[in-house]
Order: sequence, then C-alpha cells, then structure tokens
Amino acid sequence: MTLGESGHFAVRFNILGSLEGWHGERRLKLGSPTQERVLVTLLLEPGRMVPVPRLVAAAWDDEPPQTAAHQVRKAVAALRNRIPGGFELIVTDGIGYRAVLEDGQLDLHLFNLHARLAREAVAAGRAAEAADELRTALDLWRGPVLAGAGGEVISAASAALEERHMTVAEQYHELRLELGEAAELVAPLRELVTSHPLREALRGQLMLALYRSGRQAEALEEFGRVRDLLVEELGIDPGVELTRLYEAMLRDSPEVAPRPAQSVTGRGAPAPVAQDDVPPKLEQPPRTLPYDLPDFTGREAELRRIVAAGRAPGRGAARILGIDGMGGSGKTALAVHAAHRLAEEYPDGQLFVDLRGFSPGEKPQEAGTVIDSLLRSLGVPDDRMPDGLERRITLWLNIAEQRRLLLVFDNAVNAAQIRPLLPPSEGCLVLITSRIRMLDLDGAEWLSLELLSGDDSAALLARTLGEERSVAEPGATAQLVQLCGGLPLALRITAARLRNRPRWTVQYLVDRLADETRRLHELSAGERSVEATLRLSYQAMEEGRRAAFRLLAEHPGGTLDVHSAAALLGGDVHEAEDALEHLLDIHLLEQPEMGLYSFHDLVRTYAMALRGDEDGAREAVQRLVSYYVTASEAACDVLFPGRSRYDTGADRRPWRLPEMADDEQALRWFGREHDALRVVVERAGAYGLHRDAVVLARNVMFYLNLRGHHEEFGAISRLAVDSARVLGDPPLLQVSLGNLGIAHWWLGAFQDGLVVAEEALQLASATDHRPTEAFCLDVLGLLHSALGNFERACVYLEQGIALHRELGVARMEAEALANLSSVLTWTGRYADAAGHAARATELNRRLGERGNEITSLTWLALAHLGLGEDERARACLAQALELCDETLQPGNVAFVHAHWAQLCQRLGQDQTAAEYADHAMELVSARGMPLRQAAVANVVALVHLRRGEPARAMDLHRHAHRLASALGYRIETARALHGMSQAAEALGDATEAESHRRAAEELYDVMDVTEAGRHM
Repeated sequence: MTLGESGHFAVRFNILGSLEGWHGERRLKLGSPTQERVLVTLLLEPGRMVPVPRLVAAAWDDEPPQTAAHQVRKAVAALRNRIPGGFELIVTDGIGYRAVLEDGQLDLHLFNLHARLAREAVAAGRAAEAADELRTALDLWRGPVLAGAGGEVISAASAALEERHMTVAEQYHELRLELGEAAELVAPLRELVTSHPLREALRGQLMLALYRSGRQAEALEEFGRVRDLLVEELGIDPGVELTRLYEAMLRDSPEVAPRPAQSVTGRGAPAPVAQDDVPPKLEQPPRTLPYDLPDFTGREAELRRIVAAGRAPGRGAARILGIDGMGGSGKTALAVHAAHRLAEEYPDGQLFVDLRGFSPGEKPQEAGTVIDSLLRSLGVPDDRMPDGLERRITLWLNIAEQRRLLLVFDNAVNAAQIRPLLPPSEGCLVLITSRIRMLDLDGAEWLSLELLSGDDSAALLARTLGEERSVAEPGATAQLVQLCGGLPLALRITAARLRNRPRWTVQYLVDRLADETRRLHELSAGERSVEATLRLSYQAMEEGRRAAFRLLAEHPGGTLDVHSAAALLGGDVHEAEDALEHLLDIHLLEQPEMGLYSFHDLVRTYAMALRGDEDGAREAVQRLVSYYVTASEAACDVLFPGRSRYDTGADRRPWRLPEMADDEQALRWFGREHDALRVVVERAGAYGLHRDAVVLARNVMFYLNLRGHHEEFGAISRLAVDSARVLGDPPLLQVSLGNLGIAHWWLGAFQDGLVVAEEALQLASATDHRPTEAFCLDVLGLLHSALGNFERACVYLEQGIALHRELGVARMEAEALANLSSVLTWTGRYADAAGHAARATELNRRLGERGNEITSLTWLALAHLGLGEDERARACLAQALELCDETLQPGNVAFVHAHWAQLCQRLGQDQTAAEYADHAMELVSARGMPLRQAAVANVVALVHLRRGEPARAMDLHRHAHRLASALGYRIETARALHGMSQAAEALGDATEAESHRRAAEELYDVMDVTEAGRHM
C-alpha cells in the first residue's frame, strides 16, 4: 500500500481489467459508465494532458450528445468529489485534464515496472529473478481495460496493452522453459493457446513444454493443429521459427532436449522420502476435486491471493487459507477454481471434502469419518486401517507429512471440526470455506469474500444466460443484476430460470422480482434457493440472536452502528455490539467500515419476512425515533450552537450517543445517518409521533441546508408541516412553515414560498411568538428579493433585524444582515451594503458560524468592489476562499470561486481566473440548484467575455437567462440580458445587442436598480 505525500494512504487504481479504485482497504464507487470511461482515459496516459474532445470520443465513440463537453466536465467534477484528494489527482491543464499519480498508484505502472526489472535481471544473467518479476507482472493482469466495455477509443488502447501482456507472458514461459520447468507449464500454456490460437510463439512454447515432458507425440500433433488452423483461417503456412522447432523435434535435436531443473523463487521444496510404514506413492495421485465451473467469473484479486499463497515457499507448517462469506457468495466455486489452478503445484494429490457444516437436513461431518475418507483416497486399504480415532489421525498425519497435498475442506462449521484434519507438512496447502470466520483456528489466513462488483455480476449473468439474451435487453439485464445484489447464487438461479423458460423475457423476470414480498420465492431453481441458503444460517443461531436479527432489519439506513442498534434492541451498546458481531461472523451482516454494519438487500428481505408481532417492532421503532431525536439534537448543538431551541418532549431516555465533540465528528455522524434520518422522520409521522417528527425534521434540515441538499430539504420540510398541523403546536407549526418557505426559495418556487411564509407570520403574530415572527420576516424578505421587490424586501429584513437584535438572537441577526446586504448590493447602494455585511461578518466570526461567514464575507467583498475598493474586496474574498469547504454549501462555494475569478481577471491574473471560473461552473453544475447556477453562470460569462470569448459568454448568459426567467428570479434575469447584450455587441450583432439591452433596462427600472448596480 502506497503512501501519498501527505502521509495518508494513497488512492490507487486498477485498469488492467474492470476499473477499480481503492483508498486504503476501501473500494471507491467511481460513478456512471461515462465517469469510468473519462477516468480510464486519463489513467491510460498519466501525467499527460488529455484534451476534452478526446475524452468526449472515449465516452461516446461516434455519437456524442450536443452537451458532451459539458458532461465530460461534470464527470470530472463528480470524480473529483468521489475520489479522496480528487482535485490534486485530476488537474485542469489547458484545454483538457491531466491525471497526476505517484509511483505505485496504478497497476499499469506496476506492470511496466516489473517488466523492466525482468529485462534488467535477464541482462544481468539472473533468469530466476526475471521469471519472478514477470510472474508478478502477469498476476496484475485481469483482462481487457474496462472488461472490454470501453468503446472504440479505449478498446484501441486496450488492444495495445493486450499485446504487451502477451509479450510478457511469452517471455515468462520462455524463461521457465530454460530454467528446466516443462511439465508444470503445459496446462497454463494450453489455456493461453485456447485464448490466442493464432499466436505461433505460444504454440511453439506449448510444443516445447510437451516435448520436454516426455510427450513427444502430443508436441508433434500440436504442430499439425496449428498448421491446419492457419491454413483454414488465414490461408498461410506456419512461420519459419515454428517450422524449425517442429523439424528439430523430428530430429531429436539437442536444442529441444530437456533442460536441467534450476531453483526458482516462490516454489516449494520437494517432498521428503516416504517412511517405511507409509504406503508407496500412488501411480495416479488422488484427485477428488469437483469440476471447475467453465463460466467462473470475477474474483481476480481473491484468486491471485490464493494462488500466490499456494505457490509461496513453506514456513515450517502447512499453509492454511480460509475463505469465509455469506451463503451463496461463491466460496466453494472460488476454492475449487483456485485448486484447479494450483493442482500441478501439489503432485501427490488434490482432495476435496464437504464437511456439511451448513447442509440442509444433514449433520456436520465428524473428524473420524473425514479421516477415513482421506486415508482411503491416499491408498490405505481396509486391512491397514488402524483401530480408534487417535491412531487413524496419527497415520493421516504421518502420511500427509511426506506428501505435497492440496486439501479443500468445504462448508466447515467451526475450528474444532478442522483441527484434527490439518497436515503438519509445509508442502501442503489447506483451503477452507465457511460461513464463519474461525478466528480461533491458529495459523490460518482468512479471506472474506465480498459480493461481486456490478461489472463482474453483469459478466457472470452474460456468461450463464448467454450474451445474446443479455445484450437484447440491456436495461432489464442491468436491473436484474442490481436486484441480485452481487450474490453469485442469485445470479446463477435467475440465469437458470431464464434458460429453462425461453419464452420469458428478462424484463418479465425483473417485474416478478420487483415484488419484494415474493423476491426470495422467485430466487429458486430446482434444489437451489437463496431463501433456503439464508435459512440454514438463521437456524444455526440461538433464539436470542434470531430475535435480534429480525429487529435489526427494522433499521431504515444503509448502515447501522452500535448506538442505533442498542435503541432498536432495547439493551445497552455492549449487548448490541455482541449481537452485531455475531451476525457479522456468520455473514448475515456486512461491515463496510469499522464500527458500521449493513444488511445485504436479500438478507434484509429475508429478515423482514420473518418478523411478527411478538418481535415488538412498533416499540423498537419508537425507541429508534427517540434515539435519533436525542442524537440529532446533540449534533446540532455542536454544529449550530446559536439556533433557537424547541421542546423535544418530556419522555427522553438517556441514550448513549456516538462521540460528537467537534464539528468534524458531528458532520460525520449526520453524513453517515443521512438516509436513515429521512426515513425515520417518515416513520415517526406514520406512527403518530408527531412532535418527534417535527423536531427531528428541523434538525435534519439544518444539516441538509449545510450540505446543499435542497430538494431533500423541501421534502423533509413538507413532512414537518404535516406533522405540526396534526400536533397543533403553534410554535412548531410556525417554524415548520417558515422552513418550507426557505425550501421554496431554494427550489425557485417563490410565490408558493410567500404563501406559507405569510401564513407562518400571521400565526406568529397571533400567538405573539416573537422569535418565529422575526424568522418569518427574514423569509419574506428573502422571497421578495428573489422576485425583484427590493423595497418590500428591505422593509421585511430591517424589521426582522431589529426584532432579532431586541431578542438577542445574534445568529439570526447575522443571517438577515447578510441578506439585506445582498439586496442593497443589487440595487447599487454599496456603502450601506458594506456596513451591514461587515456587521454580519463580525457576528458570524464571534459565533463560529463558518458557513454564514463565507456568505457575509462574499457580500462584503462585492460591496467593496462596487465602491471601487479592489484591495479590500480581494482581502474579503481571500478570507472567504480560505473558509470554503466544497462538501458544505457547494452552491455558495461556487459563487465565491466565480467572483474570485472575476477579481483575479481585474488584477491581470488571467490563467488563475480561468481555472477558478471553470471550477465554479463544474461545482455548481454538478451540485448547485438553478438559483445558484444562474448567478454563477452570469459571473463566469463576464470572465469569458473579458478574455475575448464572446461566443462562450453568450452561451453562459443564455443558460443563466433560461434558468432565472423560468424561476422568476428577476435580478439574474436582468443580468443575463445585460450580459447577452454585451456579448452580442462583441460578436458584431448590433440588433440583438440593442434588443437585449432594452429588455434588461426595463427589468432594472421595475426593480428600481441604480445605474451603479446595473453595471457591476
């Protein structure tokens, strides 16, 4: 694992196969196919600028949409946000982008490095070392780039890489042949020849391996096969080199004679001579492995790890590798596939035993039965079988000590079942599969089998169902993959059902699976069933654990921690952790990261199907709601200390909460619980817990506003209003209506916002609830300012400020002051605007309100610009930039970046201005609401106009005009028209310029904007 310059675990990428991104041990979600293609194209040329048109061609081949360049920039912005350190990893470079990587961050880098080290070793005469380096390089190869789904541009690059891969493979086999290895190369060479039947170099190496293994006739037959194939496919005869090799074999020439074996790093020592009391080695070593799946798909990393373990030198004892995972995850298929790959490394036998730890209707096998089976497989006759288990174990250990055996112990139930079976010899490899990770099995390495990736799932379904049917319904096939959730058993069952019902379409099966109550029933074929597989794990638990399993399925989030689990289960966190860890050990839960647990969708469906009234589901949900109200209050106390408080109810339990000592911890908690909180608000209302619903919704809205999730803000605020009306609590209804008014402002529904804000103000005035009255005045001022009713907006905001000041609510006073400053700036009253923004900044700084301070500093900077005080403006914007965090209020951050670009341009820093302007558009396009998109587009357009790019400026102003006019956002509509006039004039269209100028002036007149405000 590489370290970045910052000292943190660096991001690393694998592109030699399906695309993978890793941050430490966490796999990154890299987004849509377009984003993956853009990223792969950059990674194929690390350190080089890739122009946007090339990225467009890579993403869409010959049919890009009209907005392709914009979508590429959106894809880059999304990737930068998804990838830790993404802005340093993908940098803007002229007319394109460049991937900046350190050594070791890309598998292609490592592939090339090991190939180069091999060349150096060959030049120095170290052939064994060179072979090891080439083997390491080849182990990195997982297939074509993007698994062959990358389109023409990426496929061309992938084809070049495939040629390099085959060259390395040929060099590797050539070295091993010269090192005296021949018999063990026959199988891998046959596999390569099957994949690349026309490569004569590979065919020659296979012929040589066969010849030197004493299989001369087969070697000569191989030449006949390739000769016929070349004539049939290409109409040519074999080349000179292959023909010369064939003739040398006919003459039994010394050049093709076997080479003496040499020591090669990474291969085990030969087995010692058998003792007298051990039966002689069998002429045909026992091989009881099940057949290898011809359509085995995926698991490249896991397979490489097992194969590497099987080829590693001994360490004084047998190598033990356990594979654990949930039922149906493909543990047995992986173990058997790996065993077949390793078979030639263990010439004394490859034995498979089903221990029946989780087999329906059967008891786990006992040691005595298994030992008897193993001894008979190794040729011990009944008349030499010792009496008593201990003596048979001793005999088994004596025999195994003298052999190189590969043992697959499948479906194990616990460590006690395994221990008597373990051979003592370092020449043996033991592969164990189990639903339980046996931490008490000393000396074992464990590999937890995750679910298949989306790409591998799609590939498996295509191979088992047939390429023709999966390609015929790509949308339905993608849905089917998603419904199966990466579980190989589910994928194979669905493929089997479709194969057995040729008249069914994929969409028909998808529709059947869409009914969650029947999904598990549908996922069965013959004796195979996902439900039956899960039931075996469930039935293996005691009743207390079963009850916990059923209750935990009530948790609505993607993940749960010990604190929310304790609330559901009604116990303390230690008991909850014990239950969670037990379910994790038997793979009925997953652990996406330390301290967090999650259900696979199919496991959750199974658990929910089991629940009944006796589980106390209603009481569990009530406890969960109570916990989340308490926890969200604690998080808001940290993040928003100046907010007004409301009664959360008298019956609050002393829940043990996660650590939330600072902003970072509180934000992390909100981010982790984001999805769950939204559903808990809905459930609280559905269960009649209306006060909880309103209080929790308000707390969640604080977070959603901070993150810029304004559509969710609107949905949650509506739920809060509904519950507040049922509850009949005037203060809670008033504040909920006010928040809904803010949601309407963000979403551009200004008239709807006025309706609810005026209702809230009337209720507050009638009940003389002055804090809410002041808040509603702010909201009305905000909405009227968006509609261009600036005088009315100023009146409302000034009234609100006076009331906040009288009540001593500094946080709300600062927000209203910043809003008033924006209105005064728009109208050209810069001196007054600067005074209010300065006061707001002072209050925000004192309160530690970082997000609000960014806003007030921005308006203070714009007021200074209006006054011609560029240096003061620069100082304010620099402070705002320093405070910006793109994960918080991204629309506001984009607004700051756009104005910084404009200021840099005024100071003659054109390149910096261009970079900040581009980034502002990327950020607001990816995560900004139309309100902010219009404002940022208008500012960035002016930057382009002053760079001498009037066509680009016109496009941006038109985009801003479409957005702002659709919303009724008058000030930005007028600014867009004014900008379009300037751009048209620069383009030489005087008529259009005059038309836009008149329209802008009319709007400015309606809003009573001064001359100074019109030309800022």
